[in-house]
This record gives sequence, C-alpha cells and structure tokens, in this order.
Amino acid sequence: MLARGEVPDSHRRVADNYMVIKKVYGTPVVHSKISAKEKALLNKYDFNPLEYSTIKQINEELSFLKKWSMSLEKNLRNDADEIIQIRAKELKSLIASRYVNISGEIYSGYKAIERYFEEISKY
Repeated sequence: MLARGEVPDSHRRVADNYMVIKKVYGTPVVHSKISAKEKALLNKYDFNPLEYSTIKQINEELSFLKKWSMSLEKNLRNDADEIIQIRAKELKSLIASRYVNISGEIYSGYKAIERYFEEISKY
C-alpha cells in the first residue's frame, strides 16, 4: 500500500541502487554497520535499529519518511533522505550477515523495507 502512493525520487534512487546490487551480486556483499552519527539521527526521531523493528513500525516510519521527503522544511527533508539511506545500509548489512543480527521472529521490519524497495524500484 505504501508503494502505491506518491514516492519521493530519493526513495526511488535508494531502492534502485539496492535492487541493482541485489540482482547483480545476488545479495549485498558489504557488512557495513551504521555509524554513531547515523544511530543518533535514528534516535532523534525515536526510530529503532532495523534489526529491532517490527513490520508495523517500519510501515509507519516509511509513511513519515515519504511525507517528510516532500516537506517544505529543508532540514526535515534532508533528514528523511538520510534515514532512508541508513535503512538501506542496515538492510544490506543484515542480508550480508545472513540475518544473524535478528534477535527474534517478531522483529521482521527488514522484510517490510525490502518489499518497499522492490515495489518502488524500476529494476
């Protein structure tokens, strides 16, 4: 449902980048972790790390990020675009580590963000 509405160009670019890597290499090959600065940005908006997020939390977060990416306030727009990039980085890291970071079955927010990327990507 989230992918059917208006999707910001920044979200499409991140999704396209993710999908190209996934299709070329099969899975992301980078074990990149988020930095303390990126973690602080997530905390600023009370967002959990991806491995501790539920599908419902990620869907709500994506809804906020879509609205914020189209905001007239430049700082909010920049933060939203950076957060979607952080989420893609976290997703790549989780997939590259074969999901060993996932603490339980309830925390499956990574599935929601991966599905969102698949839906909005042109690849």
